Amino acid sequence: MGEPKKKTEEALEPRSFHKLPSSWQELQGHDQAQRWFQTAISRNRLGSTFLFVGKEGIGKRTFARLLAKSLFCESNNKNDLSFCGRCQACVQVDAGTHPDLIELGKPADKSSIPVELLIGPPEARMRQGLCHDIRLKAFYGGRKVAILDDADLLQEEGSNCLLKTLEEPPPGSVLILVGTSEQRQLPTIRSRSQIVRFRSLSIQQTFNVLKRIEPMIAASELEELARASAGSVVQALQLQDDELRQFRQQLFKRLSASPLDFVELAKAVSGLAERAGKDAAAAKRDRLKIVFQFGEQFYKQLLLVIEGQGEPCDETLDRESAGCAKVFRGGRAGALACWQRCFVACEEVDRFVNQQTLVEAWASDLARLANA
Repeated sequence: MGEPKKKTEEALEPRSFHKLPSSWQELQGHDQAQRWFQTAISRNRLGSTFLFVGKEGIGKRTFARLLAKSLFCESNNKNDLSFCGRCQACVQVDAGTHPDLIELGKPADKSSIPVELLIGPPEARMRQGLCHDIRLKAFYGGRKVAILDDADLLQEEGSNCLLKTLEEPPPGSVLILVGTSEQRQLPTIRSRSQIVRFRSLSIQQTFNVLKRIEPMIAASELEELARASAGSVVQALQLQDDELRQFRQQLFKRLSASPLDFVELAKAVSGLAERAGKDAAAAKRDRLKIVFQFGEQFYKQLLLVIEGQGEPCDETLDRESAGCAKVFRGGRAGALACWQRCFVACEEVDRFVNQQTLVEAWASDLARLANA
């Protein structure tokens, strides 16, 4: 894959690559969601609150911004899901400066969405924040659109703050919550939102996105990144980091061993997190989530191989999953349980669980399930 330069933790932020497609046709995947919104708009039955769920890095936030762009466009047919890309509104959405578009998410130095972003600081409660701003009269006299990214990281207090807005949405307003799983939202959020599910991208679709946002990287390297990405553009970009790419290879070798050495596994994962820096708590959490996502990828492929449904991914994953399938003692049920355990561990990173305990419990559980 060549030797790309190592990227900083800051450069791995999902929003760092967020360049919008120039048209709906350029958007990769999510045709079903496009058709659904086209129908709703053409019938003038667009709802007020949506919950977008699906794997990180597959285009949910991009879809939300394209939807906002279509709703704001000054030149399109208001019954179509389309935008011209040239009018003032379209240019402002591209630049992130449209006065009627509210976009917010978890700050880089926080582990959850602060309630202040929703209802303002204590000295200005309900006079600032998303819940206040979305009720203001639209600058251009039309509608207001709010996109709340990282909705998985809403705490109970924050979710409760949104309730009044969800129950009594301002006329013409559209609120889009972007998360990974509906199960990570409180029932009060789920019951008041129209849930739109997004699928992971194919290898070709991931490659097409990478080619658009990283035009200076060789096509052969982009293809390898796409194959290793598990359908996530974020993961593909993360794998430009030499250390992470090499760790992924080593992790798959450890997971494919029989019996699985959970002590060495936990030590290796903790070491990777610690190398993010003593004072880099957010970076450590990000690294642990990446590792657990790698684990999800490995055990999903292992399960498919065991069932005879495995499809080619990248060389390392194909080799290690095929080898593991020959010696894996847990069978189909064990592979599925390991996959689910990685998913749970990824969620636990955001729940203030002690990181060392989290890693050790995860590694121990994988060994138990794999060696059963």
